[in-house]
Amino acid sequence: MKSYVPNAITMGNLLSGCVAVVFAVNDRLELAAIFVALGIFFDFFDGFFARILNASSEVGLQLDSLADMVTSGVVPGVVMYQLLEDASGIPWGAALEEQHFHLGYIGFAITMASAYRLAKFNVDDRQTNSFIGLPTPANTLFILSLPLILMFEEYAFAKALLENPYVLILLTALSCFMLNAELPLFALKFKNWSFGQNEVRYLFLLASVLLLVFFQFLGVPLIIILYILLSLVFKEQS
Repeated sequence: MKSYVPNAITMGNLLSGCVAVVFAVNDRLELAAIFVALGIFFDFFDGFFARILNASSEVGLQLDSLADMVTSGVVPGVVMYQLLEDASGIPWGAALEEQHFHLGYIGFAITMASAYRLAKFNVDDRQTNSFIGLPTPANTLFILSLPLILMFEEYAFAKALLENPYVLILLTALSCFMLNAELPLFALKFKNWSFGQNEVRYLFLLASVLLLVFFQFLGVPLIIILYILLSLVFKEQS
């Protein structure tokens, strides 16, 4: 019976992702972000309970990736679609639409890159205790933070960048690259509470809290950048 517990939690991730898709398609990106965050919460705890209940299974592994494909694959693609469509209505974006090409479709490159990254993860035995390439939930948090910055923050420079279709296309390309780059990144898995053996994790968590306190939604992309930089500096703790 205990084997069903982590899979049930994974289903919570999938359901959250489905609801987020509906909100994202209807351009309610702030609500989509809430359900994505809920899905990522479930995604973290399904693995946690699978370990403590010793209930890991091949079905659970595949189910986890299928749920992530919705929450951390389809949703960020739709969100980038919406951002690019909004940006294309601005004069500098209108020039890109002269041939009636919808810029928004470029956003689905993130969905395809996420699918490829998830497929690789399932067959890559190097990613047991760390990651190769940016995990899809981290990438999704990065993408979902962009509309929240536009909606709720007063950073004029950030809004100017995120309303520029060329910047959004660049971010899409960077997202696709980072998802599948041969870049080792540490995982937030504590084998013990020793500071010496988990220095990078403690530093990351502390810095993340400070970035969120001082920068609110702008802190989210800064956290993802910090995650990558710390992984490069502390390779031995991955």
